[in-house]
Formats: sequence, structure tokens, C-alpha cells
Amino acid sequence: MLPISNNASSEALPHKKPKIPSELLDRKNTFNSAILQPILHHHPRIWLLLSILSVQVLLLLTLRSIPLSFSLPHPTHTHDDDRHFQPPEASTSTSPDPEDQCGLGRVFVYDLPAAFNSKILANCDRLNPWTSRCDALENGGLGPVATGLAGIVPENLAPAWYWTDQFVSEIVFHNRLLKHKCRVMEPESATAFYIPFYAGLAVGKYLWSNSSEEERDRHCGMMLKWVQDQPYFKRSNGWDHFITMGRITWDFRRSKDKDWGSSCIYMPGMRNITRLLIERNPWDYFDIGVPYPTGFHPRSDSDVAEWQSFVRNRRRTSLFCFAGATRGAIRNDFRGLLLTQCRNANDTCTVVDCGGSKCSNGTSAILETFLRSDFCLQPRGDSFTRRSIFDCMVAGSIPVFFWKRTAYYQYEWFLPGEPESYSVFIDRNAVKNGTLVEHVLKRYSKEEVRKMREKVIDYIPKLVYAKPLEGLESVKDAFDVAIDGVLQRFKEQEEWGFKW
Repeated sequence: MLPISNNASSEALPHKKPKIPSELLDRKNTFNSAILQPILHHHPRIWLLLSILSVQVLLLLTLRSIPLSFSLPHPTHTHDDDRHFQPPEASTSTSPDPEDQCGLGRVFVYDLPAAFNSKILANCDRLNPWTSRCDALENGGLGPVATGLAGIVPENLAPAWYWTDQFVSEIVFHNRLLKHKCRVMEPESATAFYIPFYAGLAVGKYLWSNSSEEERDRHCGMMLKWVQDQPYFKRSNGWDHFITMGRITWDFRRSKDKDWGSSCIYMPGMRNITRLLIERNPWDYFDIGVPYPTGFHPRSDSDVAEWQSFVRNRRRTSLFCFAGATRGAIRNDFRGLLLTQCRNANDTCTVVDCGGSKCSNGTSAILETFLRSDFCLQPRGDSFTRRSIFDCMVAGSIPVFFWKRTAYYQYEWFLPGEPESYSVFIDRNAVKNGTLVEHVLKRYSKEEVRKMREKVIDYIPKLVYAKPLEGLESVKDAFDVAIDGVLQRFKEQEEWGFKW
């Protein structure tokens, strides 16, 4: 790697004791002999006064150097949430003491009319204009149990793998919140209010068909009308409310009638509601990016530890890989350029062709490729992000990005704050102008690769959604990090008066 140059800090110059001019010494001696000595000689009481003052000064200086041994009484708190509040630490993987577990706040889950969630699931065979979605939504949204993993993952971890759809976070978050340790049944004791509306599933069937604007907006409009009638929404105007929207933010940001998607986010009642999305708008305070669901859903802390050990010790025979497909309709398609470079790299790059829908919910071929590659190329998908980022990192492979908005501006709560510690960034324009990805990646030493991989592995717990509805024993997964982050945000909003 290129050496990093640091500016040397300037050293402080030694300070010399200033020389006192002789004329000042003469004045000092003159003052002593001409004034002080006669006074002290004829007025001995002045000696006594000066002695007393000297003792007092010495006593005062001595007391100031001694630390106080008493303590002032602490003000008492009247709210348990304040007394037990401890800010969450992004790097910790263990839960606080039981009595501190709800220090960030408590959640009330609205009991929405069934038309906004359970009835949508009941109509799973009509959520897609081409095929039924029922298989993808089974097992609480985790999808069908993964098959074909023999010899790829440890045998005892295979039951923790599912072919999970990338658009099911609404179901996952709803189910987990119903069992959350800080859920309350009385809204008056809540500091956060969850709206379990399946916005992504509701609009999904209308995105690809010749539907009207009214059809795409109907469910969201009805939901907001219901929520805005609730007294706790009126109290805060939505500032302490949050929702999971299981698609990218742009699917809910239609600004013109003939444009793509729903206008849900632009509806007046949605303005102050915090939104959990798999891709956020970096310039919208209320959008929070959360990881795409992947296929690994650990059942216990030991599942997490064993998987981390497995990917850490995995023998990797390929320098880099690319799983994806070209976008033939796009002129100068960047994915096509990466595929060409990968195929021309001979044995150093592995390609998984994802043409059509072959890789929509993950395959054993993708998982195996990521497991044997040091790096995985992650260009933007149909939008700036793609699920493959998380499939890659869960397999212990180091992501290579070409757009900063693909990850760095998306998932701040879930990824390290120093992008270079876990990933490689290559500007797409450099690649278009002839830079070879293979040459860039070969500059990294084995030790640098090891350190980056270790950082990726450390963060795997924050990138996956655990299988138990109650969560894991002590490890915090992506759901836990997201909920802690929302509660922390609401708490700070109240303390700082950060509202407009």
C-alpha cells in the first residue's frame, strides 16, 4: 500500500528564565533599605502583623492543595428511565444489566386494523403480478429453509439458513417488536410508538402493473388517517413514532402522478415519523438505513460465534468476485465493465451470473463464491444499494465499492465509522478510464487483508436478523441496533428539544 505521510508536530522551544535587569535590583534594594527597615525597626507590632498574615497565607495554600473528602448530595430522579439511562455503545455485543435494559425507553405497538398488515399477508398470492409470494413470506418472513448447503456451511449451522426475500423487513420488525423486552401494553408509559404497517408489501403489487396513482397511495393514505386520529400522535405530531418500510425510500417518493412508486413519504402525516428502510435518502433526517435481510438467522449466541470462526478460518482461493448481471438497457453499463474485467482476470476473479431472477433471494452458488473470495465487487444495484453487500460481508468477504452512497452514507449505525477499515473504495470514473480492479486489489498485503476481514467479521452480528423473536441471549443483532438507535434518538430529541 502507499505510505501514509503525517505532518510532524512541532516541538515546544525550551523556556529560559529571564534575567532581571540590574537597575530593577537596585530599586528593590533601595526600597528595602530606605523604607522597610526604618518602619520595622521603630514599629515592632508590624512584625507581628506580617507574621500572622504569612501564616494565614500558608494555611490557605495548604488547604487548597488537599482534595475535599466530603461529597455533595446527588439530586434524586423521579423517572426510572433517567436513572437507568446509559447510551448504547456501537462496538459492544452484550446487553446491559437487566434493570438497565429499558433505560433508553419503552415501545408501544399500535394495534392497527388488519387491512394494514395481517390481511396483506393473507393475500400473499396476489402481492406480485407474476407469481405468488406466499413461500417467500412463510416462517415469519424468513422464507423457505435453505437447501443445497451441504459441504458449504457447517452441518449444525445449516438450520439457521433460509432463502430470505430482501423485502420482508416489515414482517421481521413487527414480529420482533411484539416480543421485545421493552414493549409496553399501556401507551401512557411508552416513549416510542411503532406503526406496524406493511407499506412495501402493500405497494409492491402496484409498482409493476399499469396501476393508478390512487391505487399506489390508497393503503398509506388510509393508514395515516387512522394514526393521525390517535391521541399520542396528536400529542407529538409524530416525532416519537416510527415505522418500517420494507423497500428502498425511492419507492415511496413519487412527486409527480406519472412517476414511479407511491407518494407515501410526501404525505403530510408522514413528515415527522422516523422510517426504517433498506435504502435511505441521505438528506432526509427521518430516513434510517437498516441492513437488507440475508439468509443467515442465528438461533443463539453460539451460532454467531461459530459462524464467525468458520468464515475467519475459511481458505479463500479467489482474489475477488462479482455476483450480478448486466443492465443491457443501460448505455455504458458499469456492471458490464466489471464483468468484463472479472472474466479477463483469469484465475483471480470468480463470476456468478445472476441474469434474470436466478439470484433474487440468494443461492448456494453465491454463498460459496463469497466464502472463497477475499474481495467482492459491489457496484450500485437498481438503486444505489444492493442486498449483495450484506450477503458478501456475512460470508467474511471484503466489499469493494464504487459509489460512496452504496454503503458509507446509508448504514452508519451498523458499519464501522472508518470505511477503509473494512472496505475498498475505487472511484467508478477511474475504472471507466482504464483502472484495473485486479491491480488495485493486488496492492493490499496479506496482513492488510486479514485486518479488514477481521473488522468485517466483528460486525457480522449487526448485519443479521436473529431467528428467535425474543432475540439472542447477549449478542445484539441488526434489529436490536436499529431499535436502540431509534430509542436513543427519541430520548435525545426530548432532552435537547430538537424538533421543528
